Amino acid sequence: MNKLKRKQADRLYLLLAALFIAALVTCNLIANKFISIDLGFKTFIISAGVLPYPITFLITDILSEIYGRKKTSLVVLSGLAASLFVLLIIYLGDSFDAIPDSPVNNESYSMVFGNSWRVIFASMTAYLFAQLIDVRIYHFWKKFTNGKYLWIRNNGSTIFSQLLDTTLVVGVLFYGVKPSDQLLQLIIDGWMFKALMALVDTPILYVSVFSIRKYFGIKGTDEI
Repeated sequence: MNKLKRKQADRLYLLLAALFIAALVTCNLIANKFISIDLGFKTFIISAGVLPYPITFLITDILSEIYGRKKTSLVVLSGLAASLFVLLIIYLGDSFDAIPDSPVNNESYSMVFGNSWRVIFASMTAYLFAQLIDVRIYHFWKKFTNGKYLWIRNNGSTIFSQLLDTTLVVGVLFYGVKPSDQLLQLIIDGWMFKALMALVDTPILYVSVFSIRKYFGIKGTDEI
C-alpha cells in the first residue's frame, strides 16, 4: 500500500472511530426515554438508547474485518473513556445552580440527567463486556471459517454479545425496581430488536467491507 492509500486508511479508521464514539455517547444520553416500535409482527418496548446502539456493533465488525482485533479493541476502550468523560461533565453541570433566567433550571436538568450516572454505569458495565466479547467472537469465527462466511461472524458475534449487553443493562438499571416479569420482557424486547438490526445491517457490512477491500487492494483475509 502506497503512502497516499495509507493516509486514507488512517483517516477512515479515525472517521469510523469518531462515528462509533458519537453513537455510543448518544446511546447513553437518550437511554432514559423508553419507546415502543411497532414492526407489524411485534411491538418492541425499548430504550431510545437502543436505536443508535446497533451502529456501534456494525462499526466494530467493519473495523475488525479491515483493521484487525488490536485496533478495534483500542476504539472500544476509547469509547469507554469518552463515556466516562461525559459522565464527569454531566456531574459538574449538576454541581452548579442554574441562574434565575436560565432556559434549563435545576429541576429540568436533574430530570433529564439525574439518572445518567446509573444509566452510563449500567451501559459501561455491559458495553465493556459485550463489545470486547463481540470482537473476540468475531475473530474466532473469522479464523475458524478461514475468512469465509462473513454473515456468520457478523451475526454470530453480535447476537450473542447483544444478549449479554441487554441483560446486564436491564439488570443494573432495574433490578429491585421492576418486577421480574417486566425485567424479562425488557431483556427479550431489547435483545430481539438488536438481533433483528444485526440481520438488517449484514448487507451493509458486506458492501462496506467489499468496497474498502477493493479500494485499498486488500486481498483475502489480510488486514491493514
